[in-house]
Amino acid sequence: MRRTTLVCALSAFGMSLLLFGANAVAGDDKGKGKGHDSVRIHLKGFEEVPVVVTNAAGNLELDINDAAPSIAYELSYDGLEGNVAQAHIHIGQKNVNGGIVLWLCQATSRAPAQIAATTPECPQSGTVSGTLTPASVLVPASPNTQGIGTGNGATAWADVLRAIRAGKAYANVHTSIAAGGEIRGQLPH
Repeated sequence: MRRTTLVCALSAFGMSLLLFGANAVAGDDKGKGKGHDSVRIHLKGFEEVPVVVTNAAGNLELDINDAAPSIAYELSYDGLEGNVAQAHIHIGQKNVNGGIVLWLCQATSRAPAQIAATTPECPQSGTVSGTLTPASVLVPASPNTQGIGTGNGATAWADVLRAIRAGKAYANVHTSIAAGGEIRGQLPH
């Protein structure tokens, strides 16, 4: 009996060390504090609000560079059941819809005039990439209940980055069958 107890205790201690080590590695974000972060998320219909049952899926990769300041991105998706309308980054926590702050691409729905020339066209399926800057930020429509900086591109940019880094932003692709978005992914950080 004593041997069994000792083996169990040593096993539990070993598992504790493994878990502690795994948490230490997961918490070590090499980009943090240096002004450079990379984020990759998966987009799917079950993340939409309300949920959309679709076979479509996608990925979004962001490379945030505070020094530039810019966000280089690559959005890829396939299997969309509707015609692509647009894709964005919104401010909003999981399971909540929020205002559009950054356009990733445009199709049947066009980006506002002030950013249309720098917003790429969405493919029906495939990959689109681009670079976002403080000039890319759209302050949500009035009243601005989300507190995104007004009248100052640098302030609005800082607010958007803060929301992304806090996990309070999401990306989605809107289509003709799902005007609110067919696939979505929360931007964790």
